[in-house]
Order: sequence, then C-alpha cells, then structure tokens
Amino acid sequence: MQTHQAKRVEITIEAIMQSRLTEALLSADVTGFTVLPVLGGSGRSGAWTRAGEIGRASGMVQVICIVRPEKLDKLLDAAFDVVERHIGVVTIVDCEVLRAERF
Repeated sequence: MQTHQAKRVEITIEAIMQSRLTEALLSADVTGFTVLPVLGGSGRSGAWTRAGEIGRASGMVQVICIVRPEKLDKLLDAAFDVVERHIGVVTIVDCEVLRAERF
C-alpha cells in the first residue's frame, strides 16, 4: 500500500486557550485536528493532575494535527502566536498517511 509523507503536530496547552488555538489553526487553513483532554503530567513546575479541578479553565488539552509538509510553517506560525504567552508544548513528528487527499 502506498503511503505519503506528512507532519504530526501535537500542541499541549491550557484548556482555556483551546478555542483561541483552534481558531488560529482554522485561519492557517488547518481544517483537521483532534482535541484530547490531558489528565496529568510533570514539567518544570513538577507533577500535576486534573483531579479535583473545577471547570475547564484549570486543565490542559492536546490538539493534534496531521498536515502536508508544505503546510507546516503556516501552522507553526499560527500556533506559536497563541502558545508563546501561555503554558504549552509543541512537538512535530514525521509520519506517513494512507489517504494524502485528506490532508
């Protein structure tokens, strides 16, 4: 089966910033993404968990996008405008997809 090169971008950000991030992605012509809740983790400030949090403002989400390589720079520019002033991590991984026309 033929596969096609793509980029998987994972953006972990405060849940309160989710709508701002997804609006920025849409404005960068990124029409496909998945949003997942982040249950906990550990970072510079130590371990944390979502347990006991009231409302979505205190949690974190992960937004996952898979795009063609030529769309990567525009996506990163849009995402960085949101992430640079907030808690967040952006990772990029090379991946392959089966149906290139969907990305």
